[in-house]
Amino acid sequence: MRYLIALPLLLTACAPDSETTNADIDINAAATLAQNSIDSYAANSAGQDAAPLPGSTPEPLPTPAPSSSPEPLNPPAPGTPGGLPDDRTPVSEAPFTPDSAQGAANVVQTYYALLGEKKYRRAWALWDNGGKDSGMSAEAFAASFDKYSEYHANIGAPGAIDAGAGQRYVTVPVQVYGRLKQGARPVYMIGSVTLHRTGDIDGATPAQKSWHIRSSDIKPRPKAG
Repeated sequence: MRYLIALPLLLTACAPDSETTNADIDINAAATLAQNSIDSYAANSAGQDAAPLPGSTPEPLPTPAPSSSPEPLNPPAPGTPGGLPDDRTPVSEAPFTPDSAQGAANVVQTYYALLGEKKYRRAWALWDNGGKDSGMSAEAFAASFDKYSEYHANIGAPGAIDAGAGQRYVTVPVQVYGRLKQGARPVYMIGSVTLHRTGDIDGATPAQKSWHIRSSDIKPRPKAG
């Protein structure tokens, strides 16, 4: 396409004695030169449109690699290595009193439910002596469990209450299974939790007569041999 431009005529004030003539200004040559410049500019512009400037076209985004699902949690079944005892005796579903062995097992169930819900301070408070028997401060206790993205437990049937010297103890088997945040690696542990309370003796407070966790020996499950 040819571009037409209007060239303004520069009129000089012509005095009768002026020596300027039409021969001094070649209007046709000037118009031809201007037209050539416009044609050259148009050609260059068309070439720039055909070849975009570097960086004007975004680089294609890399296709993300398909994410693999984490290994499903699969705690060992009762009676197998790493599983709870398989005593074939169902836990009684009859009403129980808080000071019974089943009441102690219920505290353990509550404890692990709180850990699974990341309510660490409330779980810490279920340890004896106001949480001190956990061996950690509330903050350190929370930090020790915060490395898990999942934390669950299966609770076994409680043992018989061991009574003596005004104190009561009961042991509850526990199977823990969870997943670490780092690497999503499954974790399986097995052991027991021992609970304690004070018997019905004079001067004992309601808190002292309630079951609290005294100790735990939860450890990684034995490797299958």
